[in-house]
This record gives sequence, structure tokens and C-alpha cells, in this order.
Amino acid sequence: MAGSYRNFQQQKSRGIVMPLTNRACQAAKPKIKSYKMADGEGLYLEVTPAGTKLWRLKYRLHGKEKRISMGAYPTVSIVDARKAKEEIKKEISFGVDPVLKRWQTAQTNALRQQLDFKSMSMEWYDKQVPLWKPKHAAIIKHRFEKYIFPSLGEFPLAEIKPLLMLSCLQKMEKTAPDLTRRMKAMCSHVFKYAIATGRAENDPTYGLEAALKKFKSGHYAAISVDEFPEFLSCLTHYQPHVHRQTFLALRLLLLTFVRTCELVEAQWEEIHFEKAMWVIPAERMKMNLPHMIPLSRQALAIFRELKEMNGEREFIFPGYYHPRKPMSKNTMLVAIKRMGYSGKMTGHGFRSLALGILKEKLGYAHEIADRQLAHVPKSSVDRAYDRALFLPQRIKMMQEYADYIDQVESKRGNED
Repeated sequence: MAGSYRNFQQQKSRGIVMPLTNRACQAAKPKIKSYKMADGEGLYLEVTPAGTKLWRLKYRLHGKEKRISMGAYPTVSIVDARKAKEEIKKEISFGVDPVLKRWQTAQTNALRQQLDFKSMSMEWYDKQVPLWKPKHAAIIKHRFEKYIFPSLGEFPLAEIKPLLMLSCLQKMEKTAPDLTRRMKAMCSHVFKYAIATGRAENDPTYGLEAALKKFKSGHYAAISVDEFPEFLSCLTHYQPHVHRQTFLALRLLLLTFVRTCELVEAQWEEIHFEKAMWVIPAERMKMNLPHMIPLSRQALAIFRELKEMNGEREFIFPGYYHPRKPMSKNTMLVAIKRMGYSGKMTGHGFRSLALGILKEKLGYAHEIADRQLAHVPKSSVDRAYDRALFLPQRIKMMQEYADYIDQVESKRGNED
């Protein structure tokens, strides 16, 4: 081994650079000052006074001589050092500075470690808020804070592996099975945003749906068209037992079949009495599009009565205890339950009921009835080309629908 080291020194003194051998590297002893053992093409082993042996590569870039360290011998073997040298020389040939690249990689990795999931989620959330309705944005934030952040919020993105993500989602399944897959999708959006902005390399939510329980969401409870006469009779007889505003709200829900939140949050500026039209602005609609509701004579009569009751208020249905806020959606649901229709009918059920009556009893095409429900075509192509509002047909339809309700009520009253 000593002879190998002497041969290396003799070749060096004659200006001959021979590739290093393991024996020469192992035999190298420390001296008072650091010294170099060349391997060729800029690669050398530096032996320090402390006996540490460090691989270094000398190179030139943009006319300047630079050096980069490549690890310590024998942890990094001669073969590994030479492979690293070849990779670095390829980068240099493309004008890439290996020292700068290493620094950038270290900074990126440090940033990834410091950036926790909560910070990344809120950064993504702030980007989405302008696209969402305030109410939807508040719901999304609440769900992250309730279900995701307690388990994953403080973890660096790089440390969140599929198993950790799955553990969080399975914990959520126990209390909110209907939301689990939706929150998985939300978390996936966060990771995709992080990948797109260079702060993550993969999405640990990918494929986890296979390990989650399948949740089948049911439809909103709604009575059938055949059950409608009995329900209408029950509503009429229930009138003396409920607050007048609540009763009128139920009647309007029946006559206009809007969503419950669209009704209780309605404001007087949306009602155009002279045109017999209710125009709900886009920001209050689920699909973020304005919606026109032709008002029948019966619906207009109810709005006029409400105008006398609440005309000085901002909301058509002000809260009973907090009149500057709209009435609670649950007010009508409680009334429906007290009528004996718990689990059989909901506020949203009026929409299904109306659709059935319009198609089965009045013979209207699905496209016209569906447009009155403020549904839009599911296909993006259909949405682009089908802009028909069917407004003349809907004006006629809404009056016929209100008249049909009166006929059913009158017939049921005669039978009673």
C-alpha cells in the first residue's frame, strides 16, 4: 500500500497524472498542510491535516476557475466520484453552474421543509376566493380548519405521504362520510397547486379513493305528484298554527320552486311588480348566473301582502328576532315537520314536486321546466350553444302551474 502511494508521488513529480487507485487513496497520510492527489480532468482528492479525504472537482465556466466538493472518501468511492464528475461536466457543457444549482436545490428543499400544509392550503385558498361566492368560500375554509388542519396542518408538504393522508381522511369518514371524498379532492387541488409552483413533487392523495368507503348520497325528501293533494290540504289546514310570514314563505316556495336560500335571502329590489318578474342576481345563484322567475297572479298577491308586512325592511323575509338578517332556512323545514312530513318532504323537495307536476300533469317539455329550475345543460358544448331562456313559454307555464294548484286545492276542499 505504501509502495502504491510512493509510485503516485513519483509520477506526480514527473508531471504524469495517473488515475487514482483505492490503495493510493487509502495509503495517503495527513501532512502539516492540505495536499491534492489528482485523478484527472480536474477531479482530485484533497487530504487535510486532520486526515479527512475530500473529493473536489476543478472546472472553468464563463472564463472563471471554480471548485465544487463531491463528498468524502471512502463514503464516496472513486467510481462514484468519477460518475459525479461526468454528470457535472455535462451540466457545465450546457452552461449550468453546478455550485449555483446545488445552492438552489438546497434552498428549495429548505423551503419545502419550512412550508407546512396549512400555509400552502391558505395560499391556494386565497387564489380561489375571488372565483367563489363568499358563502362557499367560508364553508371550504371551515372544512379545512375542522377536518384537515388538526391532523396535517403543521406537517411540511414533503413529509405528507399517502399513508398519512389516508389516516386523516379515514378519521374524517367516522364523523363526516359524505364530505370525505370532497375534502380529498380539495387537498388534491392544494398539492397540484404546490407542484405547479415548484413547492411539491407529487400528490399523495392520488388513488386514495380506492381505500375510502363508498358513500351514496340520497335525494332530498319529496312527496310524489299523487301525494300532492293531501299535502296541499294539510298545508291549508296548518295555516292557523304557524306564523303568517312562514306560511306565505311556504306558499311562495310552492309557487316559484326556487331554492330555499334563494327565497329567504330575497330582497325587495329583486321584485318587479309592474313586469310580474322576480330577477335573482347572479351572486345569489348556485350557478352564478342571473335567474328570471315569472310571477303568477297568485305569487304577486303574496308578494304584495308581504310588502305591507315588511316593505320597510331590506329582506322580504326578515328574521323574527334579528330583522336585519334574513329568516332562517330551518323555519320552513320545522313547519313541514310539524305538519307531519318529517323525512317525507323538504324545502328542496318543492322543486322535484313542481318538475313532476309540470311534466306529468301540464305536459311541459323537460327543457322548459328544467330551465325554470335554473338548471344548466351538463355538457360544456350544450352550455355554449343552448342559450334559450324559453321566457314566453315559462311565463305561460308558471301561471298554468299556479292555476293547477288552485284547482287541486278547490277540489280537495269540496271533497273534505
